[in-house]
Amino acid sequence: MSDFGFIKKIKPGERTYTLCGTPEYLAPEILLNKGHGKPVDWYCLGMFLYEMLVGRCPFMNEDPYEVFKMILQEKIRFPKSFNEAAKSIIRHLTEHDLSKRYGNLKNGSADIRKHRFFADVDFKGIFDMNAIPPYDPSVYVSEKKKNLK
Repeated sequence: MSDFGFIKKIKPGERTYTLCGTPEYLAPEILLNKGHGKPVDWYCLGMFLYEMLVGRCPFMNEDPYEVFKMILQEKIRFPKSFNEAAKSIIRHLTEHDLSKRYGNLKNGSADIRKHRFFADVDFKGIFDMNAIPPYDPSVYVSEKKKNLK
């Protein structure tokens, strides 16, 4: 799921200063107007993973400026039963220090793909478009319809 409405192509190491995006997903470096590059996308992935697993963003408020303060000042809190591998990858992706943020390190996205959270993901199969998804919604819907008859 993506929104490419504000996509901007930049060269490796280049920075941009555009302030746009959904408040809950903005990386700290965007809010601080220090210039930002591709690492903001990895931060956003971490926030997206959190929302997909918890059902809400880690920082929420009706006032976007309060959300911005939370992003800059608060640590992400996880439910007690939260999967440790998921917690680890989210922390690595949302690291404020760019020199420690996964996706922005020497090995780039390989650090993310090799993380234990993605141990069961067949990245080559996904790339080759022949991976078998762990969940097929059409099968679920078919089974549910059978049970209703």
